[in-house]
Amino acid sequence: MQRIGDVPVFGDPVEPEALQQIQRCRSTARAAVLMADHHVGYSVPIGGVVVYKDALSPSGVGFDIGCGNKAVLTDMPGSEARARIKPLMDDIWARLSFGMGQKNKRKVESSVFELDDWRLPAAAKLKSMAHEQLGTIGSGNHYVDIFIDELDRVWVGVHFGSRGLGHKLATHFLREGGARDEMHGMPLVFQRKQALFDDYVVAMRLAGAYAYAGRDWVCAEVVRMMGARVREEVHNHHNFAWLEQHHGEMLWVVRKGATPAFPGQKGFVGGSMGDDAVILEGVEGSLSRTAYYSTVHGAGRVMSRTKARGKVDRRTGEVIAPGLVSRQMMTEWVRERGVELRGAGTDESPHCYKRLPEVLAHHAETVRVLHTLRPIGVAMAGEKEFDPYKD
Repeated sequence: MQRIGDVPVFGDPVEPEALQQIQRCRSTARAAVLMADHHVGYSVPIGGVVVYKDALSPSGVGFDIGCGNKAVLTDMPGSEARARIKPLMDDIWARLSFGMGQKNKRKVESSVFELDDWRLPAAAKLKSMAHEQLGTIGSGNHYVDIFIDELDRVWVGVHFGSRGLGHKLATHFLREGGARDEMHGMPLVFQRKQALFDDYVVAMRLAGAYAYAGRDWVCAEVVRMMGARVREEVHNHHNFAWLEQHHGEMLWVVRKGATPAFPGQKGFVGGSMGDDAVILEGVEGSLSRTAYYSTVHGAGRVMSRTKARGKVDRRTGEVIAPGLVSRQMMTEWVRERGVELRGAGTDESPHCYKRLPEVLAHHAETVRVLHTLRPIGVAMAGEKEFDPYKD
């Protein structure tokens, strides 16, 4: 870890634009920290931790409120998963809904729809859409994976968030707060005394609960398809603001593409479609306190989506300018790793990401790796999907 100005920064090299963003955030906040998987985001960098006293930032939380990772340890032996991986991935691809604006093929009932928070006017009009979308995975870097760990045990892992509900709620509050729709402006901050602050907290927590319900359903559905049982669950999220005690006072900690990692708290962190993931836990220490008990949420991008896939006409799918990553390059990488892939575009190829062990090495004093998970099956949205969620 190094300090650049008054911002602790994990990772090397440091992305200049992400550093500029977190330094702007620091000027509005009590403190700010940059995780090792950082890269540029909407107003606040992915991998940014921004700390406020009696305030929080909806642009810091971002569009995909409560996006997170869930991993489920099953009782299926690795030998069976390897033998069945092709039909298992066929089932996952056929039965679950990947892509933008999708409705679940089955209507999912959940206690999340019984929450009083739906009375908030901004949320009430979105309830029907949210009900239709619960349990859909979306696009971009969102996935459903099957892993095998170092003990030859099978895990199911997912990464996605609050879908259209979170995006529309975020858009509403950013608009109401007067934010400009640009990547490089100052983050919008709501002060505790503003009426928008209380309404936003309600909306954010509702979207977070919805995201948790969606990941719970997808993991349970995949385990059911496998004919297996759940032994352990690890569930954590990012793109959220938590009211926490640090340094003897209550502070709002906004983690955008960064994960809470308090001592003993477990987390699931993915790499890319062709790389290992990990189950980790936070540890106590001075560097952990400096990071406000935060860690990475993934490996972090090294190449933008546009550079990877090229410029594509969203309406026609026509390639206007070629990208740096071909379908063949991506396919060869995952084939060499023994991954059964469904969907996915070149903008999600492993070429676009840092290597997770190198990223985690920068956080070695703050987290402990408990299990390493090797992917054998990966399902993501298809080639021509566009992801507006900025995660």
